[in-house]
Order: sequence, then structure tokens, then C-alpha cells
Amino acid sequence: MGTDYVHGYTPAETRRLADQAGTLADLLHGGTTYPAGSRVLEAGCGVGAQTVQLVTRSPGIELVSVDVSEESLAQAKARVAVHAPEATVDWRHADLHDLRDEKFDHVFVCFVLEHLVDPGKALVGLRDLLKPGGTITVIEGDHGSAIYHPRSTQAQAAVDCLVDLQAEAGGDSLIGRRLQPLLEQAGYDDVHVEPRTVYADETLPELVDGFTRKTFIAMVESVRERSIAAGRRTEAEWDAGIRDLEKTAEPGGTFHYTFFKGVGRT
Repeated sequence: MGTDYVHGYTPAETRRLADQAGTLADLLHGGTTYPAGSRVLEAGCGVGAQTVQLVTRSPGIELVSVDVSEESLAQAKARVAVHAPEATVDWRHADLHDLRDEKFDHVFVCFVLEHLVDPGKALVGLRDLLKPGGTITVIEGDHGSAIYHPRSTQAQAAVDCLVDLQAEAGGDSLIGRRLQPLLEQAGYDDVHVEPRTVYADETLPELVDGFTRKTFIAMVESVRERSIAAGRRTEAEWDAGIRDLEKTAEPGGTFHYTFFKGVGRT
């Protein structure tokens, strides 16, 4: 079901995911809580950055967290043990198709569809795992929504490398803009999608550091070697693009990005 994880399974990427989850916790998880006793599936838990938010915001849920990477699952277990030691999570090393005989009250999917070759098929499969009246919550970004100052063609070329490489790997880093039709076409009812916007400038230093630097720029930097090896940018061009992107996190710089959060029912 999946595709090549374009950011790589590296310590730097693990730190980036943790920084992202912590910085954007209220923005992304606001409005999402599940009643105690609910059986919840976290589809694609990765290193557990979002798992911590789920178990702390909805204590008492029966959470099943699934991922195809054994290494990521090990990190997720360790993260939850430190940050939510009271939580009980049923960890599964599995593809989503392996859960076909199970049923859940709710499904939570965050930053997963963008990496799938066929996200629509994945959503249909997840719908089949939901009990009648169950809900799915999906959160995705859209790199095309990045608006920043000062504007730079070199910086934009670096961002475009990430978008293009993810597309070549079978994913879609612009998927946020099509979340509503994907959910509708997968057969969900009462679909509602809303933007969750993050904006950072020097008056918001926590967002500048946590999002602009440690989330977005770090994400772009994760494809440096791939971009250069593929001949998309020379080393000098890449470094110039990152330098220009870093100016958006300096005094006088600004950065804007939109996530999309969708909810549907069965």
C-alpha cells in the first residue's frame, strides 16, 4: 500500500516529527477527542509523535497503532513509554490490509495518505474497518500552500524538489487540497474538511523555531542528497536555496502554511 518514505528513516527525521507534533499539537488535534472505551485505530503511527497526543487527549481509549516499519514502531513504543507511561497501546507491525477482520469506533490518520500510491483505496479499506456510525479523522499538509517572505526562486526550487521527488516515489505532497473529494469518493458520509493554518514571524518565536525551522525547512533539507544525486540541483544551488529559505525564519521574515483536517462518518 505504501511508497518510498521520501524523508528517510533517520534520527534527524525522527526529531523533526517530534518537533512538528509538539509545536502543532493544538492546531492539529484541537476538536479531536474520543470517549473512554472507544476502540481507535491509528493507521500509520510512525515514530509515535501523534500517538502521544491521542492517548493524552483521549484517556481510556483502546488504541491500536499500526505501522509497516518495525524500526518506527520500536521508537513509537519508547516515546509513549516516556511521555504517556499510563497509556496502553496495542502495537501492530502490519499493513492496513492485515486488519480486515477487525472493527473500530474511530480511525485516525495523520500524514500518511501523502505517501501512498493509492490513497483512495486506502480510505475505502479503512471505511470497511469502521463500525456503523464510526468516524475517520484525516490530517494532511499541502506543500503548495507554503507562502513566505522574502520570496526566492532558489528557495522555491528546493521546495519543488521535495514535491517532485515525493511524486516520483508515488506519493502526493499536495494532497491536502483534495482531501474532501477523496473522502467523498471513498464512500464516507457527512464529510467536513477545514484548513488549519500556521503562520510564523518574529513576534511568534516558538512557531518560527518549532515550525519554520525544525519542521518545514528540516523537511526540505531531508531530500538534499536525493535532489543532488538526481541532478535536480547542484550542491551550490541547493545550499543557496536553503540559505534563502532560512531567511524566512530571521527577523523580517514570515512563513505561512496550511494543513487540512477532514472528518467523515460511516
